[in-house]
Amino acid sequence: MRMKKIILLLLFPFIAFSQQSKYPQDYFRNPLNIPILLAGNFGECRPNHFHSGIDIKTLGKENLPVFAAADGYISRIKMDKGGFGHALYITHPNGFTTLYAHLNNFMPSVQKYTKKMQYEKESWSVDLSLLPDQFPVKKGQQIAWSGNTGGSAGPHLHFEIRDTKTEHPLNPMLFGFPIVDTRSPVPTQLSFYDMNQSIYNQNAQFTSLKKQGNVYTTVKDTVEVNTDRLGIGINVNDFMNGSANTLNFYTASWYMDNVLQGSILLDDIGYDVTRYLHAYVDYKTRKQKSAWFQLLFQLPGNFLSHIYPSLNMQKGNLVLNDNAAHRVRVELKDAAGNQTNISFFVKTGATTRGAECTNRFEVNSPNNFEHPNIRFALGDKALYQDVCFEFSSKSDEKNFSDRYQVHYSYVPVHTYFDLQIKPNKPVPFNLRDKMVMMYSDGKSEDGRAAIFENGWYKSSVRNFGNYWLTTDTTAPVITSLQVQNANLATAKQLRFRVKENITSVKNFRATLNGKWICFEPRGDIFFYNFDEHCPKGKHKLTITVSDENNNSKTLVFNFTR
Repeated sequence: MRMKKIILLLLFPFIAFSQQSKYPQDYFRNPLNIPILLAGNFGECRPNHFHSGIDIKTLGKENLPVFAAADGYISRIKMDKGGFGHALYITHPNGFTTLYAHLNNFMPSVQKYTKKMQYEKESWSVDLSLLPDQFPVKKGQQIAWSGNTGGSAGPHLHFEIRDTKTEHPLNPMLFGFPIVDTRSPVPTQLSFYDMNQSIYNQNAQFTSLKKQGNVYTTVKDTVEVNTDRLGIGINVNDFMNGSANTLNFYTASWYMDNVLQGSILLDDIGYDVTRYLHAYVDYKTRKQKSAWFQLLFQLPGNFLSHIYPSLNMQKGNLVLNDNAAHRVRVELKDAAGNQTNISFFVKTGATTRGAECTNRFEVNSPNNFEHPNIRFALGDKALYQDVCFEFSSKSDEKNFSDRYQVHYSYVPVHTYFDLQIKPNKPVPFNLRDKMVMMYSDGKSEDGRAAIFENGWYKSSVRNFGNYWLTTDTTAPVITSLQVQNANLATAKQLRFRVKENITSVKNFRATLNGKWICFEPRGDIFFYNFDEHCPKGKHKLTITVSDENNNSKTLVFNFTR
C-alpha cells in the first residue's frame, strides 16, 4: 500500500508534463502582430461554462489584423448574436483546428461569400461548413480584423485550439506560444465542507490565507472542522506579466500527511461537458457571494472525470478519523510552470449531523415531484449531489397561478426538465397561446412562452427557484434611432432598437422596397451598414418583429439616400 502511494505521488507531475509535451511547440504562430497579453485563459470559471481558449488583448481597440496561426483551410464560418459573434475556424493538416472569435469583418473573399449566403438564406445568423478548396490559407496570412462582437465585454481576440476529431478545446498555453509569465497563482481563501451531508444543505466554513515566505498558510496554524470527512475548496487567481486580468491555474494537487489525495488537470474540456463547471465549483457560494471556490474533490454527479488524473477512494475528500492534527498541502501550477504552495494543519472537533431530510432527491436517479397544480420530473443526470428538496407556494391574485418556490436557486440543475403549472383561474381561450412561465432567482426575473397541454402549461427549464404563470399580449417596441423621412446621404448605417419586456425577440425581419435586407443584431440594437443593396434614392424600409408568444409589431420607415 505504501508503494502505491509513492507511485501516485510521483505520477502526477509526469502526467502534467506529458500533456504539455504531446502538443507541437513551434507549429502555431501568434494570431496577432503584437505581443500576447491575456485577458483570460483556458479553464477559467465563467457563468455556466469553463472558458475554452485564451482571450488576447488588442490594445483596447478593434480592427487589428488577425492572421492564420498555421497552414490550413477555413472550414467554418459562424455568425452569432451572442457567444463568439463573428467567428472563423481553420482546420490544419496536423489534426488541430483553430478558432478566431469576436471578429469584425473577415478577409474580403470570405466576407463576400458570407454575405452571399446570408442573402440566400435570408438570415444574418449563419453557420457555414466549407470544403478544403474554398478558402485555403497560409500561416501568417491575414484572415480578419479583431472586434468586439457576440458575447464580448470589450475588444479582444478569443483564440482556441481544438482536436479536430473530437472538437474538444485544448489548452492553448501548452502549444509553445511566446507568453511571458513569471507570476505564480495567488490563493486568497479556503472553504471547508462536511462531506457527510450535501454541500448545498450547509454553509461552508471559510478561512483567509496569508503568505509566509514562499508558502501560503491559514491565519490559524490549525483549522478545526466539525466533520471526519472533509472537502476543501479554494479561491485563487493567476496572473501574467503585464496584465491585471485574473486567470486560472493549470494543475492542482493536494496531499495529507505527504500522501497524494487528488489532482486536477485543466487541459481538455469539451463543450458537451462544460456545464459540469456547476459541479466543479461551490455553486451555492457563487450564487450568494459571487466568489469562485474551486472544489478539491469530485461530487458524485460530476461526470467531468477526466480532469481528475488521480483521486483517493473518497473522491478527493480527506478522512479525519482521529483527533490528531494532519498536515494538508496544496500545490498549484500555471501553464508556465510557476508554482504556489499552501500548507496548514487540520483536525476534527466535535462532529455534527445535518438536519433530517424528509424529501430526498437522490443523485444519479430520476426524481419526480407531484402537486395538484405543479409537477416535474428530473432525469438521472440532473443533480450533482443528493438534495433535500423543499417546496412552498404563495397566493398571487394578479397572475394566473400561485407563486411556487421550487427548491432554491443556489442548487444547480444540469439538464433541462419540463415544468408544468396548472392555472388557478380560468384562462380565456384567446389567451391560451399568450401564457408565460415566469422565473425568479431572487435577484432578477425573466419569462418564456408556456405551451398549453391537457389543462397544464409547460415550459422547459434548467433552474430551481420561483415560478408562476402570467400572460404576455404586448408586442416588442421598435424605436428608430434616426429621423423618419430623413436624407441619409452622409450616414453609414441604419439603426433601430427593439425592446421586449417579458420574453425575448424571437423573429426580426426587414425588407427594403419589398426585398429582404441584412440587419445585424447586437444586444437590443439592430443595424444595417449601407452597401450595394441600398442604392441612392428614396426607400421604404419595413421591419416586423415578434416575441416568443407571437406578439408582432411592424414599423415602416421612409428615408432618402
